[in-house]
Amino acid sequence: MTFRPAFAGLVLAIVLTTTAHAQAPSRPSDQAQVRSVVTTYRDAVARLDVSRTPDLFWPDSEIFESGGAEGTFARYLEHHLGPEFAELASFAFSEPRTNVEIDGDIALVTETYDYRITFKDAARAPVERQGIATSVLRKRDGEWRFSVYHSSARPVRPAS
Repeated sequence: MTFRPAFAGLVLAIVLTTTAHAQAPSRPSDQAQVRSVVTTYRDAVARLDVSRTPDLFWPDSEIFESGGAEGTFARYLEHHLGPEFAELASFAFSEPRTNVEIDGDIALVTETYDYRITFKDAARAPVERQGIATSVLRKRDGEWRFSVYHSSARPVRPAS
C-alpha cells in the first residue's frame, strides 16, 4: 500500500472540521432555563391566562398551528388565543413529555401531551386531543425565549 499525502490531508481536514462543528455541551442552567420557559407557557395556557406570556417570545417570533402560519406571538395572541380563551372554561394538559436539545444559543424542544378543553357554553362538547409541539428557542443577551413555536393535534386514539 502506498502512502498518499492528498488522502491523508483529506482525512485530517474531515477530522478537524467534524471536531470544530461538534455540538457544544449544554450547561445544566441552560437546560433548566429552557424547560422553565416551555413549562411556564404550557402552565399559562392551562390557567387560560396568557397575559404574561409575551415575554416568553422574541418580538420576531413565528407561530404555526395545525397547518396555519399565525405570524408573531403578538398577532397570535390578539387574533387567536385571546378570542379562543374567551370561550373556554378549562384547558387541561395530561402526561406532558418534554425533550430538550441545546446547541450553543439554539434549543430544539419537542413536547407531547394529551389535552382536554371544555367550554363556557355547556352545550358544546368537550374536545380531547393528542398534541405535539416543536419549538426553537434562542438565547439572546443571556435570556432564552421562543423564536419558533409549532403545535398540532389529532383526536385521541384508543390504546391498542
